[in-house]
Amino acid sequence: MTETTQKTVVERAAGLSDDVLESIETGRKAAIESVRKFINALEEATPALVDPVRRKTVIDAALDLAEELSAARIEFLRSMVRNAADTVKD
Repeated sequence: MTETTQKTVVERAAGLSDDVLESIETGRKAAIESVRKFINALEEATPALVDPVRRKTVIDAALDLAEELSAARIEFLRSMVRNAADTVKD
């Protein structure tokens, strides 16, 4: 591989890393906004007299789901970057 080609590959890999980090941040913000919307909808749909413990259980489950989805997305993106890095090395 020539030095120019290698530099271009490295630049593309760096750009890919930046894109992945930006995608992770966008996904994190989207997950937070989704949970916020869910909590607002839950509060509108359930009367104030509903057992607060049950409401907290539902909200905690929604937060756990958002966290698991975000973690899965991050792992997927990490896998993509590792595969791209392996491809660049070859």
